[in-house]
Amino acid sequence: MSSVPVLAAPGAVEKKPVKFSNLLLGAGLNMFEVTTLGQPLEVMKTTMAANRTDGMMSSVSRIWGRGGVLGFYQGLIPWAWIEASTKGAVLLFVASEAEFYVKRAGGNNFVSGIGGGMAGGLAQAYATMGFCTCMKTVEMTKHKAAMKGEVVPGTMSTFMDIYRKEGLAGINKGVNAVAVRQVTNWGSRFGLSRVAENGIRSVTNKSADQKLSVPERILASALGGGLSAWNQPIEVVRVEMQSKKEDPKRPKKMTVGNTFRYIYGTSGVKGLYRGVAPRIGLGVWQTVCMVALGDVAKEMVEKATGEKVTAKH
Repeated sequence: MSSVPVLAAPGAVEKKPVKFSNLLLGAGLNMFEVTTLGQPLEVMKTTMAANRTDGMMSSVSRIWGRGGVLGFYQGLIPWAWIEASTKGAVLLFVASEAEFYVKRAGGNNFVSGIGGGMAGGLAQAYATMGFCTCMKTVEMTKHKAAMKGEVVPGTMSTFMDIYRKEGLAGINKGVNAVAVRQVTNWGSRFGLSRVAENGIRSVTNKSADQKLSVPERILASALGGGLSAWNQPIEVVRVEMQSKKEDPKRPKKMTVGNTFRYIYGTSGVKGLYRGVAPRIGLGVWQTVCMVALGDVAKEMVEKATGEKVTAKH
């Protein structure tokens, strides 16, 4: 008597395993992105958000004056590297779990994708991005004691000094704003990218099961990333909360709410959108790295680990 294979019930939700190869791919692409154009664009975005009277060229001059070419890479080592190498892993773990439970509760692919992305973004903020973005911003905005002939404290000295004075709250300053930014980022990026993909399919007469070309995928993701910069005011609030620039008019105990009011009161609506241009550029560069270089990186990771990469890039 032959054995009959037991089939999964129709419509059953399958939990996708999180593979080491997927984590390695995400970490590798993020590290490449931030070490090339990513950090210079991040520094420009942060400098403009912290110094809201500066235009693009005056911000570039300010950054150059702080260290020439190296000024554009302040905060890269170790904070941007720590963030880049860990945030993909955190996102993948949490997003995968959240997406599974939303699907099991009856959500469709679109809703579960957004739910997973938002949960992953929230976890990113509180697990690693809070203290990493805080320390990057400190590095980019702290007063240079060398101008007075004093010894400039190193990165780790600065970190330990903040920790001794303010504890965990000090090195995670602005983490709530980071969380709001990440949740809205992932939700809107996912949704807007899908809208852009549908538009491209409509124009090119491609069906839902036909793959988009690499240029089409870059365009869709870049549009999603660029349009999701609508939440730039949250990013400016985050930078202001973490900034070490000296301003006696700032609230003593800064929250997301009073920081928003302070920025609006001193710089208006325009101030709330300072740094949006380099942020859009950053979103496009991240997209190019993840999509255009994704296939090449995927092959390298599969050869190195012997595992098939299943993550989307």
